[in-house]
Amino acid sequence: MKKELRKAVIAGNWKMNNTPSQTTDLINEMKPLVADADCEVVLCVPYIDIPAAVEAAKGSNIKIGAENVHFKASGAYTGEVSTDMLKEAGVEYVVIGHSERRTYFGETDQTVNLRSLAALNAGLKAIICVGETLEQRELGYTETLLKFQTKMALTNVKPEQLKNVIIAYEPVWAIGTGVTATADQADEGNGFVREAIAEAYGAELAETVTVQYGGSMNAKNADELVAKVNVDGGLIGGASLKAQDFSVIVKAASK
Repeated sequence: MKKELRKAVIAGNWKMNNTPSQTTDLINEMKPLVADADCEVVLCVPYIDIPAAVEAAKGSNIKIGAENVHFKASGAYTGEVSTDMLKEAGVEYVVIGHSERRTYFGETDQTVNLRSLAALNAGLKAIICVGETLEQRELGYTETLLKFQTKMALTNVKPEQLKNVIIAYEPVWAIGTGVTATADQADEGNGFVREAIAEAYGAELAETVTVQYGGSMNAKNADELVAKVNVDGGLIGGASLKAQDFSVIVKAASK
């Protein structure tokens, strides 16, 4: 991490877990454990949990995010949620383009871009996910793919909006599999993302953008991962559902 240049962010992605009452209990357990964090602490929760999460996090350093957002302000989009809905509910961050959304729900590089623009234009902070499959890595396409996905996601994003952009490198082969990229692989992937931003916006601005690593970051490997120069925190899946484990990762990013 280079905290003198950019913000370290640890964001939990709860996926489809926790009821509202469980949300309240977990956040109340987390609050004292992360109160002294020297990094941004975010919990991205299911839509149904947002009111409980916002209420439970009041007065703490925990920010609340959503796991997706639609690119239209309103309309016949059953099951979707708009930026205005999220903002009024107290959301500050939103995850966009997670590989599970791409794999199971038809998300494309084009819709990731549209959702990112909608979020940024509404003043939300966008955590934009990019990552390659195992087959793509083995074929040697990691750099090409990460740079393409990053540039596609940032199409028409203004330079001044980059302050609200976080890119999360999540190798698809390391999400929910228990397999984690080595610290060097994570640093390399994050570096490709930063190079793509530099190619689009210049090296100086690219150095200010937070690039997280996701993909089975946990309490055991967090120290090694966040020690890498291009790893500015993490987008945390399973470990964000356990207060103690999540707090260990937050502490690693606070050093």
